[in-house]
Amino acid sequence: MDLFNNLVLGFATAATPANLLFCLIGVLLGTLIGVLPGIGATATIAMLLPITFQLEPVSSLIMLAGIYYGAQYGGSTTAILINMPGESSSAVTAIDGYQMARKGRAGAALAIAALGSFFAGTVSTFLVAIFAPPLTAVALEFGAAEYFSLMVVGLVSSIALAHGSIIKALAMVALGLLLGLVGTDIYTGTPRFTLGITEYADGLNFVALAVGVFGIAEILRNLEGEVSRTVLMKKVTGLMPTRDDFRQMVGPVLRGTGIGSALGILPGGGAILAAFASYTVEKKLSKRPEEFGHGAIAGVAGPESANNAGAQTSFIPLLTLGIPANPVMALMVGAMIIQGIVPGPNVATEQPALFWGIIASMWIGNLLLVVLNLPLIGMWVKLLTVPYYVLFPTIMAFCAIGVYSVNGNVYDLYAVAGFGLAGYLLSKLRCEPAPLLLGFVLGPLLEENLRRAMILSRGDPSTFVTRPISAVLLLIALGVLVAVFLPSVRAKRETVFQEED
Repeated sequence: MDLFNNLVLGFATAATPANLLFCLIGVLLGTLIGVLPGIGATATIAMLLPITFQLEPVSSLIMLAGIYYGAQYGGSTTAILINMPGESSSAVTAIDGYQMARKGRAGAALAIAALGSFFAGTVSTFLVAIFAPPLTAVALEFGAAEYFSLMVVGLVSSIALAHGSIIKALAMVALGLLLGLVGTDIYTGTPRFTLGITEYADGLNFVALAVGVFGIAEILRNLEGEVSRTVLMKKVTGLMPTRDDFRQMVGPVLRGTGIGSALGILPGGGAILAAFASYTVEKKLSKRPEEFGHGAIAGVAGPESANNAGAQTSFIPLLTLGIPANPVMALMVGAMIIQGIVPGPNVATEQPALFWGIIASMWIGNLLLVVLNLPLIGMWVKLLTVPYYVLFPTIMAFCAIGVYSVNGNVYDLYAVAGFGLAGYLLSKLRCEPAPLLLGFVLGPLLEENLRRAMILSRGDPSTFVTRPISAVLLLIALGVLVAVFLPSVRAKRETVFQEED
């Protein structure tokens, strides 16, 4: 009964005219940036953070959430039509989706992707509604030591699931932690690492860092490596899958939903891993594995369901523990902080309308995506002809205006430029910026809970291992760290990410 009452509250909140409008704006923007290769949900949300400062908290978070899972839908369009995934999680879809399009079945491929994503989004949102409240109740029992250990698990997991070198991922987390230390010491009030610049007394601007590292750096990378895009110009027809198509997609959609729902909770990009895992499972289970790579329906239905389910369940650790599972969730944490909301289990009890409104909006958003996306395919195809050199300067101008509007601080513009160049150079060194952002977001919280736990224990560090939950979490972190350094695990991990690239 409590779940039913909470969902009623959530739908009453999400279904207001203003929130419906922002949900619609979010899913449309998400689809748009998913369709346009090279921008991505992370960069877009980072660019829009300044705008959310002017909105109501519920409306802004509903819009940002819509952008995230809307991008999963949009990414499949380019993957199928031009063999260029708009989102990294749609890379697997391109393998068989594009082959279906070449055979004249682009409409069926797009419909299968949309219907699989809708089913997976609906089921995984239901899982969020079921599991979020009990996890929130457990989280309310956490003390400073448990929160410190939980954040250690999150950072270690982000290292394990990052692309490329583990050492580089570890270095990026450390750099993020150091950048998070800039500002005023929370206990002594002493300025730290501000270089004498008073504007940095409150710390580096999260929006400036996110826009620079993800937005500006992403634009520079895409301008440098722009490739010609050959759009499948044939008219897209046959949007209704046949009865045989439905028969072939049921199993992959169900399995993809389960895989994505489980892996989406993991820190570091569960939606991407879920898509690859689903494709591997479907190929192994198939009676005709030779069809994969040549237009197999299961190769579209499974991964698309998995990546969308993973995108939805990644909200579970954010809403219950205040811990981001991936860079987009880290940006959501930043958006909550901008709005004066402290991420964590208290959100569910202190602001239930916001908590359940976000969950209910996911159902509404998934329905809007199915209703809107298929009729708008023709418009999305036309947008693919817009050259990057026209699109990106406009985006950069809006980025600068948006960042400056948050605090009216010119140093934030310097920071955006600096972080943009740094992000570009880091990409050249094959250092992934996602662990840096997670380290920056979790760093101040990690320090605060570490020092609080030490104060409460009168300086006794054994408090982290004598408290059962804290000890278990630290053991998990240690196990994950040891596992990723094992030769067999490292080899398998590098193979997976090489295939993704």
